[in-house]
Amino acid sequence: MTPDATPLPFSTPLTGALVRGALDLEDTPRGLLPHRLPEGVRTRHADPQLAMVEAQPAGVRVAFRTSATTIELSCVPTRYAYAGLPERPLGVHDLLVDGELVRQARVPGGDTVVMDPATGTAVRRSVPAEAIRFTDLPEREKDVELWLPHQEVTELVELRADAPVAPLGDRGRRTWLHHGSSISQGSNATSPTATWVVAASLLGGVDLANLGFGGSMLLDPFTARVMRDTPADLVSVKIGINLVNADLMRLRAFTPAVHGFLDTIRDGHPDTPLLVVSPLHCAIHETTPGPGAFDVEALAEGRVAFRATGDPADLAGGRLTLAVIRAELARVVAQRAATDPHLHHLDGLALFGEADERELPLPDRLHPDTAAHRRIAERFAGRVFGAGGAFEP
Repeated sequence: MTPDATPLPFSTPLTGALVRGALDLEDTPRGLLPHRLPEGVRTRHADPQLAMVEAQPAGVRVAFRTSATTIELSCVPTRYAYAGLPERPLGVHDLLVDGELVRQARVPGGDTVVMDPATGTAVRRSVPAEAIRFTDLPEREKDVELWLPHQEVTELVELRADAPVAPLGDRGRRTWLHHGSSISQGSNATSPTATWVVAASLLGGVDLANLGFGGSMLLDPFTARVMRDTPADLVSVKIGINLVNADLMRLRAFTPAVHGFLDTIRDGHPDTPLLVVSPLHCAIHETTPGPGAFDVEALAEGRVAFRATGDPADLAGGRLTLAVIRAELARVVAQRAATDPHLHHLDGLALFGEADERELPLPDRLHPDTAAHRRIAERFAGRVFGAGGAFEP
């Protein structure tokens, strides 16, 4: 939605009082850049993949109370693309009024970084970004949440409206801190509130801090320390797919890494409900180890798909598959739960199993689409936030 020529009279500084779901806000020459990891972690652990995905504001929203009927956001997106492949559609901004999705918009322009996996090079091109304007909103005091694109780095420049804007008051909601992979970040979902974690948070009536990092749910100790130090009423970790498709460790290392990760979280959240979620069904990695790789034949056809390249015969040597990880997580949680009554386990197949993948095939063989995200969210909300669930009110 391109704004008309009429300037809006109220400009509100974008600060931590309005930006929810980010763990850090960086001042840049163009505006304010939300981050989902603190500066110290970003400096010490400057992995390029992690640096890219933690700056993509999955679960981050600009939230406020206002009677405005017109709202305008100026921001500058940075998008990533692969040479030789179609670029992703422009990221979507979802506008919710009192919890209901009422508008969506995309920001034309901004920066695009084109990466060439063959050469390891990247080229950035820039086009001036246009503001997005939302009009004809209800003429009453209301809670407004503008959810930022989950796979598009977004520098916030200016928030304008035709009436004053104030931070949301205390709505009595619990804070849910979640860590997972690109599936938790929202890969293949068409908009930020269509990702399963955000959709589940809306169904559960909680405030979300989403540490879903594409390719980077690797049981990193620094992420466990961030979770330890982040205030939360509810904590969950979804473990598995990245460890398999990165072929990062063997079973001997995996088990103590899980224990260490959970121990660190417990140092800061000793009695908080803590949920361990095992992997969703993904046929290519169920019984075949990683590493995962791009499907070359699919790339030649101009589409993205993945395949598993490991040898199932290597399982005796401790290679990880999703089936192996599910069994070991169930064992670890059962063992720990004997002395930790607030620790819970959820089998990922209860959220998305083999029959679900047959009905809703993963478009790239790795990530669910929007319909699958919705199914996962509804099942998670029912099982976890519902009666008898780990996060029951």
